[in-house]
Amino acid sequence: MFEGRNLLIATQHGKEKIIAPIFEKEFGVTCIVNQLFNTDTLGTFSGEIERKKDVISTLRQKCLSAVDHYKCDLVIASEGSFGAHPSVFFLPADEEHLMLLDIKNNLEIIATELSTSTNFNGTYVATEQDLLEFSSNIQFPSHGLILKSDDSNFSICYKGITNEKELLIQFNQIQKMFGKVFVETDMRACFNPTRMKVIEKTAHKLVEKMNTKCPRCDTPGFEIKEVTRGLPCNLCNSPTQSALSVNYQCKKCLHQETKMFPNTKKYEDPMYCDYCNP
Repeated sequence: MFEGRNLLIATQHGKEKIIAPIFEKEFGVTCIVNQLFNTDTLGTFSGEIERKKDVISTLRQKCLSAVDHYKCDLVIASEGSFGAHPSVFFLPADEEHLMLLDIKNNLEIIATELSTSTNFNGTYVATEQDLLEFSSNIQFPSHGLILKSDDSNFSICYKGITNEKELLIQFNQIQKMFGKVFVETDMRACFNPTRMKVIEKTAHKLVEKMNTKCPRCDTPGFEIKEVTRGLPCNLCNSPTQSALSVNYQCKKCLHQETKMFPNTKKYEDPMYCDYCNP
């Protein structure tokens, strides 16, 4: 279905460096890098442009908008979100999404990766010492920084800072005017190798989904639609929150199949039981 076709990568922040080799090797596509559509018009991490839609809608719009500029009907786009982990609230998290949109075959496949592997952070600093301490903690200069006068003020905003001399010059310029500076990690993939690795994991997840085909119509993307929890405890036999079964569904013909014991075990360890270990 994909071999020999052009695959447009709808990014402008260097993600093609990891995405292109994976998909060219796996599916025999020729990757084209977006150079015409400004993906930042749909939202920026630094906040000048707010993302107005949810992640999936933004991904879909990014794919379709990029395709409008090229004679191509196969496109992939990436979108990331950063903040507190949804269950471990004291840890920052990176949630990455990759969407493959095949307009020719009316197919949309999405992969998601949630990771605590991120340097996402931001704070106010008033001295060079505070700034350098912050920069050291976020793996600067291999990871870029952003400086601005205020978290929500973009009248002065320096992005993609990756050397100490430039960092101090621009810090002092803002500090003299405002007395303090807001410094934050630059989460654009080309300035954040840690994020790039999470995107790479997401890409491999997407490949796995694309290679999982419907047993009835052979369409790629035969994926989990629903998880039924209740795997019994090995000690008291009570239902736990672990997966008992998963239900797969084809996006095209809607064929469904249920797989019991998806984690290859029929009982759960008592340490995960709400009764044995409340």
